[in-house]
This record gives sequence, C-alpha cells and structure tokens, in this order.
Amino acid sequence: MIPRAFPALKPVLALAMLTLVAACTTPFEARVQSFQSMPPVQGQSFVVKPVNPAHEGSLEFAAYAGLVATELQKQGFRPASTADSSDLTVLVDFGAGPGRERINTRPGTASTWGWYGRSWYGRPMWWGSSFYDPFWNQPEVYSFTVYPSFLEVDIRRTADKVSLFEGRAETTTRVNDLPATMPNLVTALFTDFPGASARSKVVRVNP
Repeated sequence: MIPRAFPALKPVLALAMLTLVAACTTPFEARVQSFQSMPPVQGQSFVVKPVNPAHEGSLEFAAYAGLVATELQKQGFRPASTADSSDLTVLVDFGAGPGRERINTRPGTASTWGWYGRSWYGRPMWWGSSFYDPFWNQPEVYSFTVYPSFLEVDIRRTADKVSLFEGRAETTTRVNDLPATMPNLVTALFTDFPGASARSKVVRVNP
C-alpha cells in the first residue's frame, strides 16, 4: 500500500508494473533458416544422432534429442527400432557462444518536484508539478549482455546419406541457460515444418 504522503508515486509504480508485465509476456524469437526436399510423410522411421562425436552418450544430448524426436513424431514420423533399420538419420548439433554486450537507449522521464504539507485548515495536501525539459530528458543509453545459442538439424536418407532437410534456429537471450532455451529453439525450428525451401524467417514462440 502506497502511503498517503506520496501520492505522486502511484503513476510511477503503475508504469513499472506495466513494464514488468510486458517483459514477462514477451514472446521468444528465433531466426530460422531451412532447405528441404522432403518426401511426403508416410510414417518413415528415424533415429537421432549427434553431429559432434563428443556428444555421443551425453545426457545433455539425450535431452535435446528427445525434444527433436517428439516434434518428428508430431509430424507423422516414428522412431526406428534400430539405427540400421531406420529410413532417416537425424543429425543434431547445438551450442551457445560467449556473452556479448549490446547497447540500447530508452526515453528520458519527466521531471517532478513538489512538497507535502498541510493547508491552513489542517488538511493534508501535495504541492508539485511535472514538466518536460529537453536538457534533462535526453534518451538514456544503457548496455546489457546477450548470449547466442543455436540448434541445427540435418535429416538424411539412411540408405544413401542424401540430405533431405537442413535447418538452423538461432537466438540471443539475456540469460546464459541453454537447457531452458533449447525447447523454444526446437519449437521454432519445427514450426511450419518442413515449409518452403531456401528461406529465412523470424519465428515467435510463446514461452
């Protein structure tokens, strides 16, 4: 509860709350590039493998591979009983880069002055004013750190290793947390799958 002595704080706090709500509802965005010559889905079987041999047997890779496999099953594909019997081999790569600084600006805020006291008959009152001054209301320059991350999926025909789909989703986040980012990257990459070939688009995902 805001003390009665500071009624001028109400608009400021209300604006802060609206800003916080807007930040919490900001959708996740990823840049997606894809090339494809996929045949019609007829229940082809697939197996998911890492591009990087160092990820073989990794629990982290298993978690991300499970996300990719779930999306493929939504599209009508089915997991193969063995790698040798699979119709498709799905190669998955992922990673995150070091943080980098980004510069941005935000508008200045109006200046407010005033004082609190009592009128001659004892009633609490606030005297004050708000004004806009070009000198004091210059845009504020600030910096913050973003962390890039990516997901790549290459779907090949197992028999002859011909590539049928190549897709890459990449984004930057304010928090260096690849496990939390990966579900959104997978969703973005498989949005409108397989889609038109040779295209680049921004996909928005509600976290």
